[in-house]
Amino acid sequence: MALENKFGIKDAAELARVEERISKRNALELFASGRLEKFSAGKFFTLAEIHRALFGEIYDFAGKIRTVNLAKGHFRFAAALYLSEALNQIENMPQKNFAEIVEKGSENFALYFENPFISVAQTS
Repeated sequence: MALENKFGIKDAAELARVEERISKRNALELFASGRLEKFSAGKFFTLAEIHRALFGEIYDFAGKIRTVNLAKGHFRFAAALYLSEALNQIENMPQKNFAEIVEKGSENFALYFENPFISVAQTS
């Protein structure tokens, strides 16, 4: 079963292929345009704008904070109920530029566990 999308694709494998093609093209455009450099590092707004830029052509919810619980396989991401607090903690991380964020990669890996957006995954 596939997430609701702007193309009306119902097959998850087909949607994954379309998502990969479009998001890669949009990522290239985001870097080439210099638009990414205008955003503040380490801010939720930046992540939301990146998500919207990559997936907005596919999903209406791109760049919006999810309101449903999310799981991928047997792994459950942070509950939607606690997501705002988790994002506040991430927003207050001391790293202030992309180089510092990459340098502290393992500590910033926490964002993966929060996953504030719906993506090609299962919702519960």
